[in-house]
Amino acid sequence: MKRPPRPVFSLLLMAVLAVTLASRAYLRRHFEVESGFGGIVGMAGARGVVQVPHFDPMMLRLAANYSSDAKFGTEIEQLLEGNFGSRARYRTFATWRRVADHHRDVKRRVSSLSGSSTALPTTINNPRFYRYWLDFRRNLHEWSRKRRFDDVIMLDLVKLVKGQLDAYVNGSVGSDRKYKSCAVVGNSGILLERSYGELIDGHEMVIRLNNARIGGYERSVGSKTSISFINSNILHFCTRRERCYCHPYGIDTPIVMYICQPVHLLDYTACNSTYSSPLLITDPRFDMLCARIVKYYSLKRFAEETGRDLVEWDKVHHEPEFHYSSGMQAVMLAVGICDRVSLFGFGKSNTTKHHYHTNQKVELSLHDYLAEYDLYHDLVERPHAIPFISNKFRFPPVAIYQ
Repeated sequence: MKRPPRPVFSLLLMAVLAVTLASRAYLRRHFEVESGFGGIVGMAGARGVVQVPHFDPMMLRLAANYSSDAKFGTEIEQLLEGNFGSRARYRTFATWRRVADHHRDVKRRVSSLSGSSTALPTTINNPRFYRYWLDFRRNLHEWSRKRRFDDVIMLDLVKLVKGQLDAYVNGSVGSDRKYKSCAVVGNSGILLERSYGELIDGHEMVIRLNNARIGGYERSVGSKTSISFINSNILHFCTRRERCYCHPYGIDTPIVMYICQPVHLLDYTACNSTYSSPLLITDPRFDMLCARIVKYYSLKRFAEETGRDLVEWDKVHHEPEFHYSSGMQAVMLAVGICDRVSLFGFGKSNTTKHHYHTNQKVELSLHDYLAEYDLYHDLVERPHAIPFISNKFRFPPVAIYQ
């Protein structure tokens, strides 16, 4: 008697199992790579592998909704109309006039703005200042026009930022090539526990945050600075100095800045006219993307840690004041313009200061640093899990040094 034929489904099952095991082995070999700098690198450099992430619909919806947007819109309209609306904005205007006049007769002009009226001072009609006022209105209008969400903005960062920096350095139009390697140096006190200086300086580009001091800390943080990344509050303080000096890393070091308040475009307008090196403002679409990403991660951590309803998130993180940190946006900028990214000084320890160069020990409540750390680890291990970014964008390998 002949042996009965083997069932077809058994053969198919064995074939599927063999293909699955072979695929897993290949992917493991493909993704388990070592960084050229010896750091931790995950799947962020993967190419050609499509993974479909699952995003919580409620979190996506809440992360896309910012109650401060309406306040921003009102403030922009008031500024365009010449209504400063508050004494804080008056102080900004006073600073701006002082810079434009190069510090001549400061006390007289500042005191002229100390009144309580909200109308624009008539001295704006003075030809000495009117040109700056027109530039400010033009800058504010262009910035507000772009202030919307755009999931493909990460694809444009090379042109928007690197292209302009290349033009400054080379005197010609920049290339589409990304920087080969970038180090983003955070300000955490954990840097003092390491000697990463030479490692940091070995990158093609080194990005530092908010004018953190490097003198005396070179062994831990290095000495090279390619981009000074700041928030507009830093520039606002710098406008009090002669000719808006805000270059602790040298007057030739380019500055990239994001706008915290629309009125700070006054500072940008005045200072940019006195600088020989680039002072670039981040594209508002990039700002909006970063805001959504950080709020999503904050909502996610809130839900996982407390189990409470997501609508209660605002009770813990007062939304009108909630904002991403300068470090977070600098990291995302590097991810957009660099072929390989290394993060230093992002993290915290109970035995170190909040900032390596100050005595500050308490974190700012308007940031959710733990949520941002979750983002950084996803950049290393599973960038496909980061929401709001177009799937056309290809993440570079990212390493975290702690």
